[in-house]
Amino acid sequence: MRMHRLVLIGVGLIGGSLALDLKRAGLVGKVAGIDIDADNLTRALERRVIDYAYTQIDVQSVADADMVLIATPVNTLPLICRQLAPYLPERCIVTDVGSTKQLALQAFASELPNHYLRCVASHPIAGSDRHGALAAQFGLFAQKKCIICAHEHQDETALQSVVTMWQAVQAQIYYLDAVRHDAIFAAVSHLPHMLAYAYVHQLAEAANADELLQFAGSGFRDFTRIAASHPHIWTDICLANRKVLADLLQQQQQELVYLQQCLEQGDAQKLTAFFVKAQKIREDWQN
Repeated sequence: MRMHRLVLIGVGLIGGSLALDLKRAGLVGKVAGIDIDADNLTRALERRVIDYAYTQIDVQSVADADMVLIATPVNTLPLICRQLAPYLPERCIVTDVGSTKQLALQAFASELPNHYLRCVASHPIAGSDRHGALAAQFGLFAQKKCIICAHEHQDETALQSVVTMWQAVQAQIYYLDAVRHDAIFAAVSHLPHMLAYAYVHQLAEAANADELLQFAGSGFRDFTRIAASHPHIWTDICLANRKVLADLLQQQQQELVYLQQCLEQGDAQKLTAFFVKAQKIREDWQN
């Protein structure tokens, strides 16, 4: 699979890293970047993440695209698809990298009805708390999972092209339906971000916040790393998956109530058993 022209909407960690890997492998001729941040586009050009820069979606920026990859916050998908509709070449593939797939498929179906067959929902499980073109890096997806959520009218050629692209950057392909995908990642990705933000927010509200942070060590660093992620991106993700997350938060509150009861009762046996079970799950897990 080799693309003549890839159009990247949103030039950041995920899209930029994919462009770098595809270029290095000789699998794409030119990459056009569309981003509302002109300074970010300048940095992307300087680092050769992209070859052409545009600040809007129009006939020039999308012309001759073999594939359009949308790598923007999930709530922007409907608007971006609406803007793309008049300009997409007939055989162009449209795909995304967002972490909520029901919303992506809804946007594809409602805003790109004539192109829906060639829209492929994907989600690479790779990232960091960094963002923007300067975060792009080679090898980000090597041996990382990439979820493909095919829909009922999926064009097989388009699907296989997206799968082949991710395999070319050494990602491991998994297939899930969108509902199951969103439920899983609410539990293992979206909820942890909410909990990390909540914990840091609790410290920030403390009267002695500066003193607490002065003495925070590696445990604080490890637990709170994801709280340094882009707030607007995670606001969009959490709202897009809010029904599942609301249930998970309720369950988490029950866990905290149990821990509080153990402390109030001075019950070392129950507290140890709670910790042992969690420790075993964490030790047995393989990333």
